[in-house]
Parts: sequence; structure tokens; C-alpha cells
Amino acid sequence: MPTIDGRRVLSGTYGRVWYNGELWMEAQQFEAKVTAERDEVQIGLSMDSKIKGLRGEGTLRLLKVYTRTNKTVLEDWKAGKDPRGTLIGAIADPDAVGGQDERIQIDNVWFNELTLLSFEKGSGKTEQEIPFGFTPTETRYLDTIEMM
Repeated sequence: MPTIDGRRVLSGTYGRVWYNGELWMEAQQFEAKVTAERDEVQIGLSMDSKIKGLRGEGTLRLLKVYTRTNKTVLEDWKAGKDPRGTLIGAIADPDAVGGQDERIQIDNVWFNELTLLSFEKGSGKTEQEIPFGFTPTETRYLDTIEMM
């Protein structure tokens, strides 16, 4: 049975996010997940399920440095437009197995909510959380970390 050294566990310190090809250095947290939407199916006395669709959702948390997408997304929304983009998330920890990276590309990303301005007196930093959605069928791994 193989063992794992603690140093092989990926550190979020090495995580990065790009939106439409632009590196967002102020990204503090990135999470993207896919949820299977299911219908219940009864087979005899057992309750089972059948996948009827996939839902993609995620959250970006940024240090507040730039206005970023807020102004352009707000203007598009006010004009009745629904802007879409591409997110790439990556972890390139130098201690990863074999020095490998993990990268995922998510196309057809839309933002669900914009915090136009938020601050707290006495706080040393201001952060912005941006929830987003995406179509899972337009998502793919660009790089994966494989066992060696």
C-alpha cells in the first residue's frame, strides 16, 4: 500500500485564477462544484435515483484591489445582456507528486450576484465574494496530478 508524505498535500497558497485570460492575483479562494440533479425512481420497494441534469456553481473570493468585473457586468445587466466568460483555476504546488499541476477550465461562466461596495471600519483588508454559475458540459481538466 503506497504512503503519502504530508508535503504532497496541495497548498492553497499556490492556487491561481484567470478570468478571460487575465490573471487575478488578488484571488484568495476559488471553489467550483458540480451537483447532479436527480429524480427519484422506485424499483420494487427500493428508492433509487436517475440523473436528469448537472448544475455548476462556484464562488470566488478576492481581496478588494480593483473594480474588476463589477462595472462591466452591471452595465451589461442594466442593458438586458447576460455576459459570459471563461475561468481557469490552477494549483501548482512545487511539492506536488512529480511536480505536476492541476488546472481546470470552465467555459460559459456567468455571475449571479455583485457586491457593489462593502467595507468595515477598522478592518485591515476588504474582500469581495463573487458567486458564479456555469454549464458543467463546458468544463474540462487541462492538467491533472497522477499517481507515479
